[in-house]
Amino acid sequence: MRTGRAPGRTGNRVFTGLSFGAGLLIMVVLALVTAFLVGQALPAFTASSADLEDISFMRGQGFWSYVAPLVFGTLLSSLIALAVAVPLSIAVALFISHFAPRRLAQGLGYLVDLLAAIPSVVFGLWGFLWLVPLLDPLYSQLTETLGFIPLFADYTAPAKNIMTASLVLAVMILPIITATIREVFLQTPKLHEEASLALGATRYEMIRQAVLPFGRSGIISASMLGLGRALGETMAVLMILSPGLGINLRVLQAGQHQTIAANIAAQFREAFGMSVNVLIATGLVLFIITFAVNSMARWVIARRAEFSGAN
Repeated sequence: MRTGRAPGRTGNRVFTGLSFGAGLLIMVVLALVTAFLVGQALPAFTASSADLEDISFMRGQGFWSYVAPLVFGTLLSSLIALAVAVPLSIAVALFISHFAPRRLAQGLGYLVDLLAAIPSVVFGLWGFLWLVPLLDPLYSQLTETLGFIPLFADYTAPAKNIMTASLVLAVMILPIITATIREVFLQTPKLHEEASLALGATRYEMIRQAVLPFGRSGIISASMLGLGRALGETMAVLMILSPGLGINLRVLQAGQHQTIAANIAAQFREAFGMSVNVLIATGLVLFIITFAVNSMARWVIARRAEFSGAN
């Protein structure tokens, strides 16, 4: 037998090099972005109170006093949006994957995918021109009936508050979460579903026993993906929310909250000198929050590895 070169060896080497280079490029870009943010934000972190007095939008506050309400508003709006979007996404994904007829399921799947491609400025226009007037009587009724609860107290029109902005964020992240969860549910082993039905389970019990446990890690992944988009959303929040720098749960009051991304977009056009460094520093804080959220999601998913598709 004559020995020779194994077929495809060159192609394997090229493919391996390209794959390794692509992964390395992502890490290099991430490191460069981090270095840029840290380098530009360092002057804001080390600046004295006198250096920050001339920045008008800080209103004489220190950096951490200024950024704390922005972090609170960012987390509050994102968590409200996630609380609204995740249950709806699970319900829609279950309907598409296990209840709807095949033709209807395909059409709904395409529609969900198309919704994910709508620009955020369109959602902002929709929220400002249609949703804000629609929610005004509802918020007024909530204040009249449940105004003794600080959460619903002291609503005044228009409905340009953190609750409306969060509902728009929920609609924006709904397609991404739904599409991801739908694909996970479709990967549920048929043997698991058929075994559950064969043992006498109803359709609901089969979903509870087989589909939801299998897709639990996928639900967490999709939720964190949606949360990442909600944390960094800019235009929709900027167009709807009446900004403020409060730390409270009065979600129906306008002028109480603001998010980091929307604040950067609102202030960056007129910023110069140290004010640019302050805004970049707030962007670094948002970057760290997003990185922490993704890391926590990876940790949770790793703990739920027994429910992965491989098993």
